[in-house]
Amino acid sequence: MTAPRGHGLELLLGLLLALLFVSSLFIGSNPIPVWQALQQSLQPDPGVVGLILTEVRLPRTLVALFAGATLGLCGAAMQGLLRNPLASPGLVGSSSGAAFGAVLMIYFGSGGWYQVPIGGIAGSLGATLLVYLLAGRNAASITLILAGVAVNSLALALISLLLNLAPSPYAVQEIVLWMLGAISDLSLQDVAVLLPGTLAGWLLLVGSGRQLDALTLGEETARSMGVRLTRLRWRIFAAVALAVGSAVSVTGSIGFVGLVVPHLMRPLAGFLPGRLLPLSALGGAILLLAADIAVRLFPAGAEIKVGVVTALVGAPFFLYLVIRSRRWAP
Repeated sequence: MTAPRGHGLELLLGLLLALLFVSSLFIGSNPIPVWQALQQSLQPDPGVVGLILTEVRLPRTLVALFAGATLGLCGAAMQGLLRNPLASPGLVGSSSGAAFGAVLMIYFGSGGWYQVPIGGIAGSLGATLLVYLLAGRNAASITLILAGVAVNSLALALISLLLNLAPSPYAVQEIVLWMLGAISDLSLQDVAVLLPGTLAGWLLLVGSGRQLDALTLGEETARSMGVRLTRLRWRIFAAVALAVGSAVSVTGSIGFVGLVVPHLMRPLAGFLPGRLLPLSALGGAILLLAADIAVRLFPAGAEIKVGVVTALVGAPFFLYLVIRSRRWAP
C-alpha cells in the first residue's frame, strides 16, 4: 500500500508542477493571449507576442523549474547526510562560495556571458572542498557543520570587502541586485549555462537514497550495512557544489528553498531521506515557480526580486523550526 500512495503523491505534485509551469508562461503583469502566443511562436518570423513567450517567459520558467528543483533536492540530500533538519545547501559553503565566485567575476570579469557561471561553479566547488579539508576526512556531522559556518562567514566577508572596494556606485548596485536573487531578464543561453552542472549534480545523487536511509540508523550501523561514508560525503558534496553552483551563478542567492521544502515534504515521505529526495525536487520547483508568479503580479514598476519573496516566507519558517526544536529539547 505504501508504494502506490507514494507514486500517487509524486503524480499529484507533478500535475501541480505542470499547471504552474504552463501558468508561468502566460501569467504576468501584462498577460499574453495563449493561442495567439502559441501560433506565433511556431512561425518562422514570430510576432511580438510569440517572442515574449519564447524569449522572455520560457527561459524564466525553465530557470525557475531547474533552480527550484536543485535547491529542494540538494537541501534534502544535505539534511539526510548530516542528519540535521536545519541543514541546507548553504550549510557547507556551496551557496555562499558560488555567490563569492560569481561576484568576483562581476567585479573583475570582462563581461563575457560565461564568466559568472564559471565563477559560481568554481567558488562552490572551492568552498565545499575547503569545508571538507577543514573538517577532516572522518569528521563527525557536527564538525562539518561548524566548518561550513566558518567558510560561509569567510565568503560573506569577502563579498562585503568587494562591495566596500567597488570602484563605482553602479558596480555596487549591480552586485547587490544580483545578490538579492532574481530569475527575470534571462535568456535561453542562461538555461544552457545552468543545465550541465545542474544535471551532473542530479546524476551524482541518483542511487544515494538507500545509503541515506541506512545513515538514519547511525554511522556505525550504516558502515556495517556496507555504506562507505567517506565516499558518500564526497559524492553528495560534489553533487551539491555542481548543482547549486550552477543555479546560483544564474539566479543569484535564493535562500530558504532548500530548508523549507524538505521540511514540508518530510512527513509525506514517511521521514525516509531516500524517498524525500524526489519529493523535495518537485516541491522546490513548485515553490520557486509559485514565488516567481507572485512576483510578476505586483504592479508594474514595483520590481520585487524572487529571492526576497522566498526569504520572507523562509525566515519565519526557520524561526518556527528553531522554537519547536527548543520545545522538544530535553
